[in-house]
Amino acid sequence: MKKITAILLTMALALSFAACGNKPDTSSNNSQSESKASPKDALTLLNTVWDNYQEDDKFPAAGGDMTDENMTMNAPGKFGTDDSEILDTTFGFPVASADQIDDAASLIHLMNANTFTCGAFHVKNMENISEITTTLKDSILHRQWVCGFPDQLVIVTIDDYIVSFFGENEIVAVFKTNLMATFDSAQIVCDEPIE
Repeated sequence: MKKITAILLTMALALSFAACGNKPDTSSNNSQSESKASPKDALTLLNTVWDNYQEDDKFPAAGGDMTDENMTMNAPGKFGTDDSEILDTTFGFPVASADQIDDAASLIHLMNANTFTCGAFHVKNMENISEITTTLKDSILHRQWVCGFPDQLVIVTIDDYIVSFFGENEIVAVFKTNLMATFDSAQIVCDEPIE
């Protein structure tokens, strides 16, 4: 009788372990599908990319504008869209196009803005996204740079968002890889050296 009970208990344990092993992991599937979906705002977009970085690839960074509520250390931050001149000086975002965005976020290397600067912008009317990306590209490529200049410019669209980033080749390449892997709808509009 003891042998039969022991055999039954062993079989029950084996079946329970097998059942646990076959249970689908819905938590990783949900987080992966959420990251592949459209971003809900510019800050979430950049945070999602930054959170996907390997720790060794992260660099000293700050995000947001200079307001107390938006300035963030070691992560992206929300950037106000009211001051078109600051958008231009910080990101090269054209003054004439500033009224066509209603949300922005930033991530900038602490050593030097030319080492890496990234801005994410939500476009109010998606029909204007091509025109805005063209003027943004021209604005950045034809700037007067102070204290050296960045190596590479990349502009990506993700649905009704524009993400532009420029800086040192390796840092730009890592950010681009993480961005493209994070959002299925990401499309590269510009990937050019800055000369």
